[in-house]
Amino acid sequence: MLTPFTDTGKIDFDALTSLTEYYLQAGASGLFANCLSSEMFELDNEERIAIINQVVKATNGTVPVVATGTFGGPVEDQANFVKEVYDTGVQAVIAITGLLAGNDESNAVFNQRVEQLLQLTDNVPLGFYECPVPYKRVLSAQQLQQFVSTGRVIYHKDTSLDIAQIKAKIEVTQPFKSFGLYDAYMAHSVESLKAGSAGLSCIQGNYFPELIVWLCNNYNDASLVKEVDLVQQFLVDHMDVMHDVYPTSSKYYLQMRGIHISTFMRRDVGDFNLKKKQGIDKLYQNYERLLQQIQINQVSI
Repeated sequence: MLTPFTDTGKIDFDALTSLTEYYLQAGASGLFANCLSSEMFELDNEERIAIINQVVKATNGTVPVVATGTFGGPVEDQANFVKEVYDTGVQAVIAITGLLAGNDESNAVFNQRVEQLLQLTDNVPLGFYECPVPYKRVLSAQQLQQFVSTGRVIYHKDTSLDIAQIKAKIEVTQPFKSFGLYDAYMAHSVESLKAGSAGLSCIQGNYFPELIVWLCNNYNDASLVKEVDLVQQFLVDHMDVMHDVYPTSSKYYLQMRGIHISTFMRRDVGDFNLKKKQGIDKLYQNYERLLQQIQINQVSI
């Protein structure tokens, strides 16, 4: 999810409620609040809790919400905030893999920290996010299996960009029915879903969530092979423009869709200049053309 701000940089809770309703209207089956797209590192703990509370309240139990709860420091401090996040009513609290061990620390150290976090957080359901900030620590299939087998880890957002790794992770975690792997990389979204990914957790959902929902629902429909191929190719063709100066670009795109959201950012992602705006304008036009080809409707605002 995104975090809407006012033009003066304060959290816009009215816009956050509208944005949450927009995701739900698009058919999202779950929401990831307080993540990198939410500018979580530019929020303080009080703001993080306030945002999560607002999203949980706005969903009113209609879909599960997960939210990040680890932001570095001693594991004991991270565990305390995990419990605070869980008290908001989320289904699981997400741990950032790159904040449980440094880039120069071994997998053994990371595994030990995870075990410590599990011990210190009672029975709180946890998940992992291979967040690219502060650096990307990708879990192996063996590590993921080890953690999921505890019965405490129910969610994993995969950013390995490697379909072979994803297939390996799905294979070893298949016996654990409460667990789901959610892929972030849309270049192989169809293959990932066919391999058994529980869903897609991607920035493209902050441009056109109804398209991602449609893909999750229809990727394996034999009567829609042509349309599924068109969607997959569209996601590949427009990958660069959607990632450029994101999430400013996404907020601008949502403005064109009629959502009242400022493009204000607390994080510096670069200059959203005229050329980049024109790229998003073209994306909007191409998306409208795609909708006509596959015969689905945009969410009305």
